[in-house]
Amino acid sequence: MFLLSHMLKKFIRKGSLQIIDADQKTYIFGNGTAPFVVLRFHDKKLPLKLFLNPELRAGEAYMDGSMTFETGGVYDLLTLFGLNRTALGSYPLQSLLRKIWKALRGLQQYNPVKKSKQNVAHHYDLSKRLYELFLDKDLQYSCAYFKSPQDTLEQAQENKKEHIAAKLHLKKGQKVLDIGCGWGGLALYLARHADVEVLGVTLSTEQLDVARARAKDMKLDHRVRFELMDYRDVSGSFDRIVSVGMFEHVGAGHYDEFFAKVKELLTDDGIALLHSIGHMSPPGTTSPWIRKYIFPGGYSPALSETFAATERNYLWVSDVEILRLHYAETLKAWRERFEKNRAEIASLYDERFCRMWEFYLISAEMVFRQGSSMVFQMQLAKDRAAAPLVRVYENDIEPLALSA
Repeated sequence: MFLLSHMLKKFIRKGSLQIIDADQKTYIFGNGTAPFVVLRFHDKKLPLKLFLNPELRAGEAYMDGSMTFETGGVYDLLTLFGLNRTALGSYPLQSLLRKIWKALRGLQQYNPVKKSKQNVAHHYDLSKRLYELFLDKDLQYSCAYFKSPQDTLEQAQENKKEHIAAKLHLKKGQKVLDIGCGWGGLALYLARHADVEVLGVTLSTEQLDVARARAKDMKLDHRVRFELMDYRDVSGSFDRIVSVGMFEHVGAGHYDEFFAKVKELLTDDGIALLHSIGHMSPPGTTSPWIRKYIFPGGYSPALSETFAATERNYLWVSDVEILRLHYAETLKAWRERFEKNRAEIASLYDERFCRMWEFYLISAEMVFRQGSSMVFQMQLAKDRAAAPLVRVYENDIEPLALSA
């Protein structure tokens, strides 16, 4: 416990943390202010594991039950962690770890076609029922758009689809490609409301089956087609291309490949819309816990990395919008629904899975509230005149009454 205690004394400068180790010894850290967290360790080896790699081992310890809460919970612990995150990064061992992760990120994010399919299956081929228990009715698994704090999750997700459709400036009969179509909600929305033809591609067999069934049930299968296909294998020409929540799975080493493909598939007067998690800080790495348990091969880019790739591929960035707190509010809604339905989810999987998913949803919310994460929507074109001269989609936007 000596090494962990030494690190925590330097790390915990705000808030209050108390640890009761496996030998029943108590250690206190922080300045006595909220949040207040009391942890109990049930494994004598845990302090060393946490000292060596806290960002991986804390989540694992909670999942496995070797770390439990006497006071507070995961939300409080990760709030405390977020308040002191900068201090942790300055600790010599943690600083070295981050340098190693950054040096290895090319290997961690190497996502050829076969590996991409495996990575997608890890997360998205879970039971549809799981996602029904915490997402909205349309199964939108990406950042919602809150025009008002009073918006329900359903309304905010509808807002998101409207907002994206407006930025695409759709015209009747156009051909649209949806890269990473998920369960088909956006593709079906565009076909229904804009009378366009849509090809949606996914690497998840579970999502594909659901999307095709939905199109048939809605009698839209003559205008919306879903295929199990990597975006790199798509051929043809499209007036509009949209990709929501998929770019995070591309990997920094494949950005040129992604934008080159978008340029190849887009008509000369076409418009593309990329909706992705990003961050406002310089290029970094993915949390080791998230990379291992939730999104293998995943990475949320810095804006500088994304812009550089569009520049190298000579694409016009005709508009960019930054959504700062919208995903935090989305994740809060998902977390609340997950907790409400936790018993049923445990019956689908087990309590360890529930603790893992709880840790995932809360840690994701925290990086949007306290970290550098945000969502960006980037409008792209081959021709500078493809998009309207002004932001006509702003007409339906109401001020977001959330502190930024």
